[in-house]
Amino acid sequence: MIIEANGLCKAYGRNDALRGLNLSVGEGSALALIGANGAGKTTTIKILMNLLAPSAGTASVLGIDSRRLSRQEFAQIGYVSENQRIPARLSVFEYLAYLRPLYATWDRDLERSILTELRLPPDRKIGELSHGMRMKMALACALPFRPRLLVLDEPFSGLDPLVRDEFLEKVLEHAGAMTVLISTHELADIDGVATDVAFIDDGRLLFQESMGVLTGRLRRVEVLLDREASAPRETPTSWLEVRAVGNVLSFVETHFSEEELGARIAAIVPRVLKVDVEPMPLRAIFTALARNAQRKAG
Repeated sequence: MIIEANGLCKAYGRNDALRGLNLSVGEGSALALIGANGAGKTTTIKILMNLLAPSAGTASVLGIDSRRLSRQEFAQIGYVSENQRIPARLSVFEYLAYLRPLYATWDRDLERSILTELRLPPDRKIGELSHGMRMKMALACALPFRPRLLVLDEPFSGLDPLVRDEFLEKVLEHAGAMTVLISTHELADIDGVATDVAFIDDGRLLFQESMGVLTGRLRRVEVLLDREASAPRETPTSWLEVRAVGNVLSFVETHFSEEELGARIAAIVPRVLKVDVEPMPLRAIFTALARNAQRKAG
């Protein structure tokens, strides 16, 4: 694993930012850490980057305890954050020139290509750049040394759609075998990017799963009956959000199998006229699973 966290806790006085969080990121994957603002995403990343010490638990990055990350490990990690500080008095070119000697793997050709494609003006002072251009600048600093791990902490906050798409396009273009950890509260940011997803709420990891498995196993199901519908007293544990409206019984099937669904419905609900099954958009999937996980957590 490129990243492994076990039982991470972080307290600020009486407030718990992380509550026993477990997380793993496999090599070559692109994991999206999803959650509302204040859920604990940035705290998690700061602990992984050794910017914060955990109150309890352990974390390793590139096989090294995060509290012992050295220059050797940081030379393999690209880091982009919405709150990243870059010297405002330096020009784009001057800051890149400062960074180059710090990375033995720095690729000047890749640097020039990124500057051109992101339309970054080399002579412009960083302090004169717009927010979107500063985020592009942060990415231009993180990619030329071809990091083994790229960490993106809320990189799209405040970006207009065009800049966001350009940013994502550049990440995807140069991802290659790179492992990516991206935190965001916007589901649209990870569409087509993430291979895996983890949902964090109130400092706890509610679930982590492959994106393909997640979108493949959930379906919205509507069952048309020949009478007024009522919610069954007992339903399979895989059914969420069971509702009865008129003569329609609806639910979310979390372990969808086309071969088994009909028999499962027939065993519980008699006199079925029709069954409609639809794939679910990512936002609806997360809403259903998050509500269920929060209910279980108490």
